[in-house]
Amino acid sequence: MMATYPGGAIVICGGFSTKLRRSRSCADSSLRTWGLKLRERIGFKRAAVAVARKLAVTMHAMLKTGEFFDRTAGATA
Repeated sequence: MMATYPGGAIVICGGFSTKLRRSRSCADSSLRTWGLKLRERIGFKRAAVAVARKLAVTMHAMLKTGEFFDRTAGATA
């Protein structure tokens, strides 16, 4: 099953293919700050994977505990 979202994002369910458009966020968070610093050190592609993984782990923990995202909470490496 393939789902298309506004802004160019295409996600194929059951597979590993995704096409995501880079977007800019005006909301500051510790996760964004950490990702931008990481990008300077290791490059965009590797930093994008690291941020995606950290976000996935955070979302999984939120689903397990029922908590909401707190952009002011610290994102430690």
